[in-house]
Amino acid sequence: MNKDVAGNFGFKTSFSAIVFGASGGIGGALLQKTAAAISDLNQSHKPEGRIFAVNRRDMAVNERIVTCLRADALEEPQLAQTAATIRSTLDRKACAPVRLIIVATGALQTAIGSGPEKSWRDLTCANMQEIYAINAVAPALIAKHFLPLLPKSGRSVFAALSARVGSISDNRLGGWYSYRASKAALNQILKTASIELSRTHPQAICVGLHPGTVDTALSKPFQANVPDDKLFTPDRAAAQLVKCLSALTSEQTGQVFAWDGTPIPA
Repeated sequence: MNKDVAGNFGFKTSFSAIVFGASGGIGGALLQKTAAAISDLNQSHKPEGRIFAVNRRDMAVNERIVTCLRADALEEPQLAQTAATIRSTLDRKACAPVRLIIVATGALQTAIGSGPEKSWRDLTCANMQEIYAINAVAPALIAKHFLPLLPKSGRSVFAALSARVGSISDNRLGGWYSYRASKAALNQILKTASIELSRTHPQAICVGLHPGTVDTALSKPFQANVPDDKLFTPDRAAAQLVKCLSALTSEQTGQVFAWDGTPIPA
C-alpha cells in the first residue's frame, strides 16, 4: 500500500466519516487525522467528504469540513435523530458517502466505583452495569443506528476502541473484572455485527482496536509501571491506529487488532 493511501485509512477517493467521542484524548487525535485525510482527498476528488464529530457535550472545531453534533450514545432517540441529521446533511450538500465510523468512547472507572476491581470482593452491581453500558451497550447502539449509513459497495470501516485485556485467552493476571468483561463483550458484539454486515456489505470492515497505553486522563492513574516507549501520546496513538486500519482488508473483519497491526486473540 502506498504512503498516501496508508495515511488516508486505506481510501483512494473522498469519503465522509463519523467520530464518536471526538472530545476525548484519542478521539480528538483521531478526529484530526481524519480531517487531514479527508482534506487531502478533497483536493483531487469530488464529491467532497465531511466529518461529523459526535459527543455528549457541546464542542467546537475550527475545521470547515467538520460538523459537531451532540448525542448521548445510550439514548436511542438521540442516536436516531443524529443519524437522520447526518443523512440529510450529506444529501443536501451532495457529499461523499460515509465510509468510516470510529467509536472512541469508553471508560475504565466510573464515579460509582473507586477504580478497576482487584478482587471479586470489590464487585458491585451498579459499577458493573455502568461500565458495561459505556463500553459495550453504547457501541452496539451506535452500530445499530449508523451501520445503515454505509454504502453497500466499496470499502467501508467501522472501528471501535477495545483493549487487550478484553481477550479471554490472554488473561493471565486477573483483576479488572468489569472492564475486562465489558471489552470482551464489545469484541463479541463487533464479531457478530461483522458477520451480519458482510452479508450486504462484502467489502466492509468491522473491527476492534487496542490503542496501547495512551497518555490521557483515563490511563493517568495506571501509568506508573508503563515503560516510556510504551506510553503513547494521543497523536502517536492515532497515527498508529490510522496505519493499522489502512492496511486491513475485508477478510480481516470481525477481529481485534493492536496498535501495531497484530491481531489480538479472543
